[in-house]
Amino acid sequence: MNNPNASAKFVARNKFAITVLALVLAVTAAGFWAFKRHGGMFASTSAKQERKVLYWHDPMVPETRFDRPGKSPFMDMQLVPVYADEAGVNSKTGVTVIGRTLQNLGVRTARVELGSFSPVFDVVGIVKPDERRIEVLQSRAAGWIERLAVRAVNDPVQQGQVVAEIYSPDIVAAQEELLLVKKSANEGERGEQLLHAVRARLQLLGLSPEQIDELDRSGQIQRRVALRASATGLVSELNVRQGGYVPAGGAIMTLTDYSSVWIIAEVPENQIAGVKPDTDAEIYFAALPGKTFTGKVESLYPGVTSASRTLKARIIIDNATGELRPDMFATITLHTQEGPPALLVPSEAVIATGKRNVVIVAQGSGQFMPVDVIVGRERDGKTEILNGVSEGQTVVTSGQFLIDSESSLRSTLQRFEAAPSASMK
Repeated sequence: MNNPNASAKFVARNKFAITVLALVLAVTAAGFWAFKRHGGMFASTSAKQERKVLYWHDPMVPETRFDRPGKSPFMDMQLVPVYADEAGVNSKTGVTVIGRTLQNLGVRTARVELGSFSPVFDVVGIVKPDERRIEVLQSRAAGWIERLAVRAVNDPVQQGQVVAEIYSPDIVAAQEELLLVKKSANEGERGEQLLHAVRARLQLLGLSPEQIDELDRSGQIQRRVALRASATGLVSELNVRQGGYVPAGGAIMTLTDYSSVWIIAEVPENQIAGVKPDTDAEIYFAALPGKTFTGKVESLYPGVTSASRTLKARIIIDNATGELRPDMFATITLHTQEGPPALLVPSEAVIATGKRNVVIVAQGSGQFMPVDVIVGRERDGKTEILNGVSEGQTVVTSGQFLIDSESSLRSTLQRFEAAPSASMK
């Protein structure tokens, strides 16, 4: 049997050990918390000094300031203090960022320079058929295609070539009428008028003068009438098959002549002013390395494409060799006239807020001023400034958004617009 006294002593010793361990852990945790709160036993006296708070704000609504801490009326969060040694703001100097913070932000600057854009710039484009060289072959009379000489899209066709033969009851009836009138009509003015009317009807049904003369000479009715191509090109659309029915006015095929093509260039909206009709262009194709095509801008389309914010410019170039094919991608160099000198800043320095454009001007000693500007053209990483800054000023090109985050720049911009500050109640 177990000894009851020994068991009681063992339990008592374990309870004592657990109690001592709990006390040690509690004292250690309390010491660690005090160490963290007071900055450690080696914290300097200056670290213990209380930092001066300028105001409290909600980081999500930085334009509203509060004169004491509390819970934000806008978000479910506590207000955040803004200290005097972190950033200073006033309506005359803009934003002041201390040197230590400025170094951490990695701010880069550039000078406002007087210069001019290069008169040469590149755009992209696409090869398209010359719409003036597209012909549609139609049947003027309803009938059946009994013979189709061209069977597939992209088959070549020469002008005057027979591409199909059609059987049409209307054409056969008109031929019979011509032969009948020729036999029965009396000589004289009335007979000539009847013959002329019947010949005109055959022409309206699609017969050529040569085919009508052959009918008049031979006296043999043509059961199938040949349809000839009106132009040279490739079959870009084939709407019928042999044996198929075609209504009056129905399209049989579409012929496209690719000996001359259009290059549709996409000119960015901010470059439109420099492009005019007759602007010289050099065109390059990835499919034809080392080969350069030349042409001129024939016309500018009236509207800007809403999705890409580009204006289409049409360039016509010769394609007698057939090397250029529809929808090939092209790189186009446009040679425009050089404009007058203008103030230029790096494009990355311009902050587009949606309603206005702003640059951050560096004033020295860590001071930055947001300035409204009117921008002009943009090219080669440079933006033209029409108003707002002067030559020789320094603007921030990198880190301006971090300055915004660090020093509540948005609040500064709002105060420039005389937005009233609020006092927490």
